[in-house]
Amino acid sequence: MHISHKARRFTESVIREMTRHAVAHGAVNLAQGFPDFPCPRELKDAACAAIQDDVNQYAITWGAQEFREALADKTSRFLGIHVDPESEITVTCGSTEAMIATLLALVDPGDEVVVFEPFYENYGPDAVLCGAEPRHVPLRPGPEGWTFDPGELRAAFGTRTRAVILNTPNNPTGKVFSRDELQQIAALCVEFDAVAVTDEIYEHILFDGAEHIALATLPGMRERTVTVGGMSKTYSVTGWRIGTAIAPPDLTAAIRKVHDFLTVGAAAPLQRAGVTALQFPPAYYADLAASYQARRDRFVPVLEEVGFRCFRPQGAYYVMAGFRAFSNEDSTAFARRLIRDAGVATVPGASFFSSPAAGDHLVRFCFCKRDATLDEAAARLRRWAAG
Repeated sequence: MHISHKARRFTESVIREMTRHAVAHGAVNLAQGFPDFPCPRELKDAACAAIQDDVNQYAITWGAQEFREALADKTSRFLGIHVDPESEITVTCGSTEAMIATLLALVDPGDEVVVFEPFYENYGPDAVLCGAEPRHVPLRPGPEGWTFDPGELRAAFGTRTRAVILNTPNNPTGKVFSRDELQQIAALCVEFDAVAVTDEIYEHILFDGAEHIALATLPGMRERTVTVGGMSKTYSVTGWRIGTAIAPPDLTAAIRKVHDFLTVGAAAPLQRAGVTALQFPPAYYADLAASYQARRDRFVPVLEEVGFRCFRPQGAYYVMAGFRAFSNEDSTAFARRLIRDAGVATVPGASFFSSPAAGDHLVRFCFCKRDATLDEAAARLRRWAAG
């Protein structure tokens, strides 16, 4: 049977694969980034009410009007950007679909897409599915956190550059891009007439006073930025699959066409419920960040205690950890052994790099879990390291 050349160029999701191994071995799942605690009660009540109110048929393909209006209002309040809900917002089946719909709408075969690495594992396959070639810019850990070399960034741009993918706060590193770094990226986008596709799904999960700056707010970027977001991480509803893409009208029109033929539309009752979430007060977001910082500060010291070399995240809810104190195995072998022997699941670092060898000394832990879950993982890791 013929398999397409595109499909041969990438594997299944390693993150989801590690979850299956975790289930099979009864391991604590610190691989896949979903909370094991409830979403806000108000949100559950709103979803139940929407279903009882018979909001059960198709919404407008590009998003229910009340949801788009609520998102436009929240974007104005938090980012200071005026967004037209009628012409600049597309509601998708998760931010993952928002990203691929955007790239399919804006990128042609033969184009190049700049991607920072380590990267969320979907970005490479997304570029391949569009027929484009990714140009990778390495992020390297240092005393001030993960940084890129400005010369390497400039070298990645050229006459075929159509887009740059930016994820801030970043999965898997927890890096929050600074204003100076964003200005460098913005200047190159303007110089090379490239579109920025920014994955800002973790925008409200920030630590130690870190500031999230939306690239679209920088001079010259409002008209060339697609801001991807969604409800999954901020409201602890990863299974609801409500994503968003905010872009100027000409880009939005193209994204909406692709989105329509990919999935038709996101779940109507969950969009109705999402209006409730988007109207939460500022205190909700402050408490969210504080709760995740407390989880980070509860778990990362345990990893360091048992012998992992950790790169302290500034945002999101992941930590990259070096494991050479334990093993010279590649990261996939080590991650599988950690599931079997310690009963804790992680993601192999190799899956976040274009060249697997670059991440083969790392694994990614997620800490978006209840305190009891993190404490159980800590106890298992201590027993494993001592044994």
